[in-house]
Amino acid sequence: MIARYTSVASLTAAVFSLMIFSPASALELAQAQEAQPTEGQTGTQAAPISDEKLEAFAVAYLQVDKVRQEYSTKIGATSDAAAKEKLQTEASQQMVKAVEASPISVQEYTTILTAAQNDPALAKKVQEKLQNSAPAQQ
Repeated sequence: MIARYTSVASLTAAVFSLMIFSPASALELAQAQEAQPTEGQTGTQAAPISDEKLEAFAVAYLQVDKVRQEYSTKIGATSDAAAKEKLQTEASQQMVKAVEASPISVQEYTTILTAAQNDPALAKKVQEKLQNSAPAQQ
């Protein structure tokens, strides 16, 4: 079960699931991120991400992944397009709530996720945090 959290591809799944479930929500998250640069960020150079933030990200990621799995099953079992759209919107909202209930903001979550996609060293750190957090979450 932990193995599924070790892939960088699983990190991208969370961002893409937000975009798939509700492009409007993904756009809102992206706009919020652009409008409010991360503290310590100058230009394109971002400040290092603390271990505490990575741990908080891992907790949030695991919660988002649970929501994604739950709604993927529901959406897959639904054939009505309107019902699927409603479930996708609901899933997106639940994912945002899952992040908001964690120790980090949605903006920090998307910032770390994007940074991990672009930085193999950070992705490795995130994978380690996910592996350490996964047993505690189950």
